[in-house]
Amino acid sequence: MDIGLLSVSMNVYSTKRIAEEAENLGHYIELIDHTKCSVKLGSGKPKVYYLNENITDVFDAIIPRIGAKVTRHGAAIVKQFEMNGVFSTARSLSIIRARNKVRTLQILSRKHIPIPETLFSINPDDIAEQIELLGGPPVIIKLQEGTQGLGVILAESKKSAKSIIDTFYKMDTSILIQKYIEESNGEDIRIFVVGNKVICSMKRCSDVEEFRSNVHRGGLTEAITPTAKEQHMALKATKHLGLGVAGVDIIRSKKGPLLIEVNASPGLQGIEAITGVNIAKEIILYVERNVSRKRK
Repeated sequence: MDIGLLSVSMNVYSTKRIAEEAENLGHYIELIDHTKCSVKLGSGKPKVYYLNENITDVFDAIIPRIGAKVTRHGAAIVKQFEMNGVFSTARSLSIIRARNKVRTLQILSRKHIPIPETLFSINPDDIAEQIELLGGPPVIIKLQEGTQGLGVILAESKKSAKSIIDTFYKMDTSILIQKYIEESNGEDIRIFVVGNKVICSMKRCSDVEEFRSNVHRGGLTEAITPTAKEQHMALKATKHLGLGVAGVDIIRSKKGPLLIEVNASPGLQGIEAITGVNIAKEIILYVERNVSRKRK
């Protein structure tokens, strides 16, 4: 099987691990920097070029690892591979949906998956009222397309919340505001899903001076087994977003688990280390099963 690994560098841990496991299982895998890909339309079959080389029919499957700064271009490249009949571990539309927190939460809310109380607006004239709709401060303010905990701010007072929200509105920056779940105590759960199976999970705890629990923000981690309800939520969310590989983030509240985010390009380094699970191999096996099914 020939696999295209859409990533900007083989020096990225997750990219390197996926490539290693593909080779271990006897497959050809090639790094394709999607920022250097072009699509040619309008004359015959649409073609995908990489560094001026036609790669339209080279691969049986692609594994997109699309960076936040080039989401739209990366998704467009994935879309062209899809339209040309190449299997992808993530659909182009799914990548775009998962990258935008509001779109993700809108879809999950419609499917009755529990999420924190969330509000998004662009109106700078009723910020106080917006905060009160969530029960007052403290509130969490998030960039709609932030990653790895970046662009996530805890506003502990109405004054600070109004100042931060007003600044973002004036900068024409898309944000969402969420009710702060105090009992989550700076902890969340990352559930790693491949296909229709939960592969492994870890709990992430924030540092004493940091409310964000992301590993990239210095959070502490431990391997855990999620509850049946948490696993069901993760699988349901991944299915409705159309992702074959995903990292699903959940917090625990007095009302039960709440889903806060779904990552279409979840990192492997922290969770492979803490759980001892060979996630990269599971991803390649998932690709094998789907390519084999397409060929029948």
